[in-house]
Amino acid sequence: MTTGTAPWTGLIPTEDTALACTDTGGDGTPIIYLNGQFATQGYWRKTIDELGPEWRHITFDERGRGRKSKTSSDYSFEAAVRDVDAVLAARGVERAVVVGWSYGAVVAAHWVHRNPDRAIGAVLVDGCFPYDWMDEAMDQRIRKLFKRMRPVMALLRPTGLTPRLNAEEQAESNIELGWLSRADTLGPVLDAVEVPTRYVVASGTSFGSKGEEQERIRTSLEGVTARNANIEVAAKVPSNHGAILSKDFRAVADAAREVAGTGEKHR
Repeated sequence: MTTGTAPWTGLIPTEDTALACTDTGGDGTPIIYLNGQFATQGYWRKTIDELGPEWRHITFDERGRGRKSKTSSDYSFEAAVRDVDAVLAARGVERAVVVGWSYGAVVAAHWVHRNPDRAIGAVLVDGCFPYDWMDEAMDQRIRKLFKRMRPVMALLRPTGLTPRLNAEEQAESNIELGWLSRADTLGPVLDAVEVPTRYVVASGTSFGSKGEEQERIRTSLEGVTARNANIEVAAKVPSNHGAILSKDFRAVADAAREVAGTGEKHR
């Protein structure tokens, strides 16, 4: 890995777009953070502060997210996985700890599954649960939800608080995630993970969920940890899905320290 790298902020060109990236530099263990589906790199501030300058922190805003990343003709899940490679290559990083929240947790799991020699370890923050929550009824529910939110999102878009994807593109991204998260699709990916991986699990609901839906989805981890000894639940925290990075950032930081230590020992 590159050592003594200077801090850097800028745009990383990739395919038909460019991604806003921040790299704190230094000679610590690199850690790359993968955002929630429509979130931005600012969500990781407390985790980064908790881990401190002995780590090299790399954050970026996905295609069409934030105020600076450019739009794209491709907002697919596979594009999100490719963007991890693009950012690491641009920053000269060969091996890293990968930390992903929500949608980013699924991206992280796929990336470490495909790149076991490049992943030191992974932390999956309240996401990447192999559960059959997507069906045709849920498909329609998601489309209606984003259609209702269209006027509000249009008002907030210039601030960077909502993505520059339109309502239909956001719905399609969410629906694609649902099909990718089904047990027979995501389960085999997790079963094949070869690097130390820790879950930090929230409590209660997430955006768009009802009642006990989210807690039922989280129960799928019992099978995941039983089948793959590389994967453990590091913590079940009291905050809900949306607040976990602001309220339980210490649990995320602790999990990152654990997988980094374990991953380097088994290199």
